[in-house]
Amino acid sequence: MAETLRVRSSKRARPPIAGVFGLFMALNPLLARFAGSKYLPLWALLRHQGRRSGHAYATPVAARRTAEGFVIPLAFGETSDWCRNVLASGRAEIRWKDRVYQLDDPVLVDIESEIAAFPAVARPLLRLGLFGEHVLRLREVTSGDVPEGSHR
Repeated sequence: MAETLRVRSSKRARPPIAGVFGLFMALNPLLARFAGSKYLPLWALLRHQGRRSGHAYATPVAARRTAEGFVIPLAFGETSDWCRNVLASGRAEIRWKDRVYQLDDPVLVDIESEIAAFPAVARPLLRLGLFGEHVLRLREVTSGDVPEGSHR
């Protein structure tokens, strides 16, 4: 069983790959237009709410589908704003391959517990710790999980 982890400090070191992914910061507006489409299956568009501001945000992320929902590698670390927002609110929405999924129950788990969700070619890189030690796991909300009259 996967161990649930908590973010304890905002001063944790970022994963080594974060510097390379810093290049994507300038490309985020363009990437956000195509993330989640069938044309970029690795990228998804994660919609979440700011934990302090309450503003709605859309963040391009690399995501992998699992039987229960999605896992997202934390290239910028578990203290990135989008990750902290999702953990604080307990829910998010993701657009992946032109389909929208409602997600809840965000949990930081060890990469090894979710390694099977990633393609074989990516597993050695994940095991090296280039993307940090954890992934964010989110469970897909099914129609039976949402109370009648509730709007998510």
